Amino acid sequence: MHQNIAMVQQGQLVRLVELNRKKLTIYINGVATEALEGDTLLTVILTHQKFIRQTEFSGSERAGFCLMGACQDCWVCTEDGSRLRSCSTLVQANMKLVTPKANP
Repeated sequence: MHQNIAMVQQGQLVRLVELNRKKLTIYINGVATEALEGDTLLTVILTHQKFIRQTEFSGSERAGFCLMGACQDCWVCTEDGSRLRSCSTLVQANMKLVTPKANP
């Protein structure tokens, strides 16, 4: 029996039923999060959260903009501090990410 994933996700994006891609686990702000092989980090983050960061100017929520790596709106960090563009970086099993809203 397949669980309706859309019912348990609280993100900006809703994933359609996926049956042919390997499930992976990554960690976003310390929380184990399901991803699918071939997803970008942005896809994974936005299927579980409403936004990636808050703008430094007004505090408004941002969820990526251009989706092709040009606008710089989708930066996330690994736990070791390396910066990644989430819209153009493919997910890898056991990645540990920190979104800007979680940075001190």
